[in-house]
Amino acid sequence: MMRILTAAALTFAMTGGAFAQQCGGAFSGFVDGLRQEAVANGHASETVNSFFRSVSQNGAVIQADRAQGVFQLPFTEFSRRVISQNRIDNGARNAQRYDGVFDIAETQFGVSRGVLLAFWALETDYGQVQGDFNTLNALVTLAHDCRRPELFRPQVFAALELYENGDFDPVNTTGAWAGEIGQVQMLPEDILTRGVDGDGDGHVTLKTSSPDALLSGANMLRGLGWRANEPWLVEVQVPSNLDWSITGLDHTRSVSEWEQMGVRGRSGALSGANLPASVVLPQGRNGPAFLAYPNFSVLFEWNQSFVYVATAAYFATRLEGAPVFNAGNPEAGLSGDEIERLQQRLVARGYDVGGVDGILGRMTRAAVQAEQQRLGMPADAWPTRALLNAL
Repeated sequence: MMRILTAAALTFAMTGGAFAQQCGGAFSGFVDGLRQEAVANGHASETVNSFFRSVSQNGAVIQADRAQGVFQLPFTEFSRRVISQNRIDNGARNAQRYDGVFDIAETQFGVSRGVLLAFWALETDYGQVQGDFNTLNALVTLAHDCRRPELFRPQVFAALELYENGDFDPVNTTGAWAGEIGQVQMLPEDILTRGVDGDGDGHVTLKTSSPDALLSGANMLRGLGWRANEPWLVEVQVPSNLDWSITGLDHTRSVSEWEQMGVRGRSGALSGANLPASVVLPQGRNGPAFLAYPNFSVLFEWNQSFVYVATAAYFATRLEGAPVFNAGNPEAGLSGDEIERLQQRLVARGYDVGGVDGILGRMTRAAVQAEQQRLGMPADAWPTRALLNAL
C-alpha cells in the first residue's frame, strides 16, 4: 500500500530535518544524521546503533520507483491481467477459511470482506508473494532519495519503534520495494497506528498472521474515512445522451438523481438512493461504466493509481458475486508516450496533472475532461488521438 503524506511526514516537511540533510548527499552521512536524530528523540543509543548497523543503499529500489509502467495500461487490459479465475477461486476459499475474521472486519470496522479480499489478492496473492526487498534498506534508500523524502523518512523512525517492540528485524524483515510489509502491504507508521492483533498473540505480525493483516487493513481503511456498511462501486448502464461533462469523480449527484437521468444498475436496483455518487467511465463513454460511492475515493488513500483503485474496487464486487463487466467498445486510447505528450500540453495550458509520467491518473483525467468540453468534444475524460491532435 502506497500512502500519501502522514501527519508525521507533514510535520517533517514543514519543520525540516534537524540532524541531517533532508535528502541526498553521502549515504553514510545521511544515515549518521538519522542515528543522531533518533537518539535526540529519546531512543537508546545502543538500540539505534543496532538498528542501523546493517543498513545499506539499494539501487534496485530506485529503479523500481522509477518504473511503474503497468499503471499505464487501460482499465480493461489491467483488470483482465490481474483478476484471474485462480484469484477468484482462492478468494472464495479464503473467505470461507477466515469467515470469523471477516465477520469482525464487517461488524467492528464496517469494511466488506470483498474489499479486503481484493486488496489481499492484488497486493500479495493472499500472502504468497510479499516481496523480498530488505525493508530497512528500502526505506532508508527512499528517504535518502530526493523524490519523496517527506514520506519515507518518518517511516524509518516508525520501523525503529517496531524494532523496539519486537516486531521488526532490520536484517531479516522483507517486503515490497517501497517499504510496505506483510500480506496487505502496510508501511511501518501505519502498522504502528492502525495495526490490530487479530490472533491474540500480543504482536501485530502482518507477514505471517492473516487475521492480523486483515483486521489491520480494515482498521486502516476505517481510519482513512471508510463509511461503514456502505457500497463503494457498482456497474451501471448509462444512456447514450447523458451529459458526459458531469461524469467523473469531480462531479457528484445523489443516486436517485442519476436514476432520473437514466442511469441503471446492470445487475439489479441501485442502493443508497440518497448517497452521493459519481458516474465513472474508465475508458470513456463507449467502455465500462460504474457508479462510484464515497468509499471508492477512500481507496485512493491506499493506492493513488486510478486504474489500480478501479480494478481493486471492481474485483471486490466480483468476489461478492457481481458479473464480469461489460467492456463495451471503447475508442482506442493513447500509449504511455502519447499520454506524456498530452500531459505536457495540458501543463502548458496551466493544468496540474500530478506530474508528466505517462499515467492516466485522476488529475490528468480531470484536465482532459475540461479540455474536451472547451473544444466541444464529448467530455468523458478518455483521451484520444483526436484530442491530442487538437491540442
